[in-house]
Amino acid sequence: MGAGALAAASAPLGLLSGCAPKAKPAQVPLHLSFQHGIAPGETLAEKLDFMEKLGIEGYEPGGQYLLEHFDEITQNLRGRSIKVSAICAGFRGFILAEDPAVKAEFDTSMREIVEAAGRIGSTGVIMVPAFNHQKPCLPHTQETRDYLCEQLHELGEYALKCGTTVILEPLNRKEAFYMRQVADAAAICRDARSEGVKCMGDFWHMKEETSDYGAFMSAGTQYLRHVHMASKGNRKMPGENPEVDRFVEGFKALKELNYPYFVSFECGCGGDREVLVPAAVELLRQQWEEA
Repeated sequence: MGAGALAAASAPLGLLSGCAPKAKPAQVPLHLSFQHGIAPGETLAEKLDFMEKLGIEGYEPGGQYLLEHFDEITQNLRGRSIKVSAICAGFRGFILAEDPAVKAEFDTSMREIVEAAGRIGSTGVIMVPAFNHQKPCLPHTQETRDYLCEQLHELGEYALKCGTTVILEPLNRKEAFYMRQVADAAAICRDARSEGVKCMGDFWHMKEETSDYGAFMSAGTQYLRHVHMASKGNRKMPGENPEVDRFVEGFKALKELNYPYFVSFECGCGGDREVLVPAAVELLRQQWEEA
């Protein structure tokens, strides 16, 4: 028995755990994406030109912008290496509304965006079940959670038919108390019982987490579909608060998961975008290599 224990203690991690990395971290590429307002430029074409020069691979528009500018987006992406990543909300109403009219408004507008997201090849439409300011809201009870999972199942199945997903985003408690951690969102994905329901992590909101690494691992390859990026200090460009802008721990998890989707900038900018945006991109690539 002692010899067996010694052998187990000295065995490689891959022989002992199903959670071991599936690929060497250095082989996992970083796929960066920008929300619409990140790159400088007056027109979408100018923004995309700037992004291409930086090697940015994804573009994340808002849902309402997607509906209003679908043809323009499609035309401007034609012939480029940039693809649409996720779609950031843009619907009206909210899924946990007490008022049936508000809930109906959510159902209609969300499905319009999901259908457009599928047509343009997006990874999914980001949604929050309820912000703190959205009232009247169903009470945060087990019955409400069960109802949410039922509604998400229907929405997720519709998204699958459209060729895309819906992506739950946990927020910090100041913005949305209902779902604050990535594990919360992943558990709801599981209980929704639809492959069309996924979740994401946001480095700004993940200040609620005890570990960036643990947060991403809690969702794993089955549920994690998108990541948002911002400075941890003031939600502006990564690197504007160098004393706290360390993303290596979270990046290690993404590499170990062989994460194939996008890490998308959702942040403000405290200065000249022509200077700060390229610097932020370089910082993230350096920390990705370090991870």
